[in-house]
Amino acid sequence: MRLGIRAAAMALIAGLYVPCSQACERPGWAACTGLAEIDVVDRNTGEKLQIYWHDGQRWIAGTPGHRYSIGLRNNTSRRILGVVSVDGVNAISGETANWSQGGYVLSPWQSFDVLGWRKSMNHVADFVFSPVADSYAARTGRPDNAGVIGVALFREAVPMPAAPVRQLQGESDDARASVSGNAQDAPEAAPANPPSASAQAGARVAPSAPVREQKLGTGHGPSEASIVVNTDFRPARAQPDELVSIRYDRRDRLVAMGIVPPLYPPAPDPQPFPASAEAGFVADPPPRMR
Repeated sequence: MRLGIRAAAMALIAGLYVPCSQACERPGWAACTGLAEIDVVDRNTGEKLQIYWHDGQRWIAGTPGHRYSIGLRNNTSRRILGVVSVDGVNAISGETANWSQGGYVLSPWQSFDVLGWRKSMNHVADFVFSPVADSYAARTGRPDNAGVIGVALFREAVPMPAAPVRQLQGESDDARASVSGNAQDAPEAAPANPPSASAQAGARVAPSAPVREQKLGTGHGPSEASIVVNTDFRPARAQPDELVSIRYDRRDRLVAMGIVPPLYPPAPDPQPFPASAEAGFVADPPPRMR
């Protein structure tokens, strides 16, 4: 698919239309760029995961089994496109990620939380921190890029007025979203064991390389509602205007790598006679009061 011709990108028409600068004033809790603010939230605890810098890379600590979301916030007065990848896989189409694929379009100052793998116009399968062997990427034969979240950000070439969207029955304007052309043919319901990208018959694909057991990936979790609709978007250029990468792993591994400080300071060395004084003589008096 060529961006600008069939560039359909997912856009949530609902969401919070508020400036995004406040969260960016708290260093370490969001990746702030000229176009957008990007954060990751542990949905089990509601905690926004702190971002740590190490050797020029962003890192977050994930908890195995916890669901998470990727928050996108447009910091501009123009529409932007965010192509989202997780573990090297496009979060909308399931293809091996390429920034020329479909993504999410945000209106000026709009916020949208990407909750999971896009299954249809109405549902996603939750993002879940999982061992690499249980990640969606590994289960579809692509484990090599597990442990990284990417967002490619594009400015729009020409502002386009929002196309009228048919309101679904029983749905308010604040509960609508919009979706990319390469995902519009996705099934409405996620199968219990979805076919892999390279095995359309649904057979499980053996990983192409040994899976690293100690590294987190992102699993294909339960289905939940997330409604989107189609929109068109023509990027100003073929290359992303900004590219954000956030790596993740278990906290204990990041502590061992020196990226994340330990939750508790190390205990002092044990002493054989902790109650014994160093010397059994009279101590000096305190200074005189003048």
